[in-house]
Amino acid sequence: MRDLVRRIEAATPPGRDRAVDGLRAVAILGVVLGHWLVTALVADSGTLRAASPLLYQPGLTPVSWVFQTLAVFFLVGGQMGAKSHDSARARGITYRRWLRARLARLFRPVAAVLTVWAVAAGVLLGAGVSLLTVHTLLKLVLSPLWFLLVYAALTAATPLVARLHPLWPLAVVLHVDLIRFGFDGPAWLGWVNLAAGWLVPYCLGAAWGRGRLRGRTAGWVLLIGGATVTAGLVLFGGYPAAMVGVPGAPISNLNPPTLAAVTFGLAQCGAALLLRGPLRRVLARPAGWAVVALVNLAAMTVFLWHQTAMMAVSVTTLRLAGPQSGLHTVPEGPGWVLARLCWLPVFAGALLICWAAFHAYESGRPRKGGGGAVRGGGPGGGPGGRVVRGGGPGGRVVREGRPGKQARQQAQQARHVEQRSV
Repeated sequence: MRDLVRRIEAATPPGRDRAVDGLRAVAILGVVLGHWLVTALVADSGTLRAASPLLYQPGLTPVSWVFQTLAVFFLVGGQMGAKSHDSARARGITYRRWLRARLARLFRPVAAVLTVWAVAAGVLLGAGVSLLTVHTLLKLVLSPLWFLLVYAALTAATPLVARLHPLWPLAVVLHVDLIRFGFDGPAWLGWVNLAAGWLVPYCLGAAWGRGRLRGRTAGWVLLIGGATVTAGLVLFGGYPAAMVGVPGAPISNLNPPTLAAVTFGLAQCGAALLLRGPLRRVLARPAGWAVVALVNLAAMTVFLWHQTAMMAVSVTTLRLAGPQSGLHTVPEGPGWVLARLCWLPVFAGALLICWAAFHAYESGRPRKGGGGAVRGGGPGGGPGGRVVRGGGPGGRVVREGRPGKQARQQAQQARHVEQRSV
């Protein structure tokens, strides 16, 4: 382990902003833990149905404030997208080539998930599993993919939206909600916010990537202003307090995004900007940085397979041992919460198995001639081994070199590490 930590530290360029990777890791782990904590599969008359503890225990609502970290995803994505596009233009790379490289690495692991679950659905139906159970499982697997579709659309529009002021999409969200809720407008109009709502943190990230938002003032303004407006909307505007979808609730803050979800995201972005300095200091330590680097290495695999891991544990345990507390029971009462916390390490173990089976689809094959992977030598590393790869949206790649490479080539490649991006 110490050798791995040294290799990761040696392969990391001195100018890399580790706070960006730290924020991305926090966002990834927030989504995973949030889904594992607020999603229950209840065994009922031979079927599995989805339920949420937030419906039965409203006192758990603050959990959604901690683990709903999508705005941080888009903040970091906008920062990396703007920097990557500017770097590509400076190197003479066309927009089409830049976009193709980013989207290919984004959707290659998605193809693996869809293929596996297409086969699994057929097997389950053939084995006599009820259509309701199969529908519940597929919905839990496929519903997070909306995030990737929106992110891909914003990535494609980066040259147009990177210089857009965040107040413009925020104004769109405000008017859409005013028409929907204030003048009883059509419900379908809310889906305009699916793009406009997440465009707000993406534009903030682009401004960050272009050298703005350097001071702490912007972070405090976003944090205090966003939190104050969100509290007002919840207390006096009729918006739900939960920042995730709750089955049976008349209004969802995420499906589609509401003004409250967007202002809450602004508060999150402010907190993220304020955490940059502390994160840099913490991640200057090799051990802490190694953990963040490894999380980012597996970011897309973790995001795409964490629901599958939870469902695999739930279905397997139900078949072998029958309904278990915190896993198949109605999520009501503190007993369920304590039991669910005990199941989290089991979910993590199943996710580790999924990572071992499918992480190759995320890493892909390095292309010759400087495609997307950058090789850089590091002491103590084996030949050709992968040392660091920033996973997830906007991640970057650092790969360990092979013995026998000329020092001049390594130095030239190292200078381009910060310019290469997924």
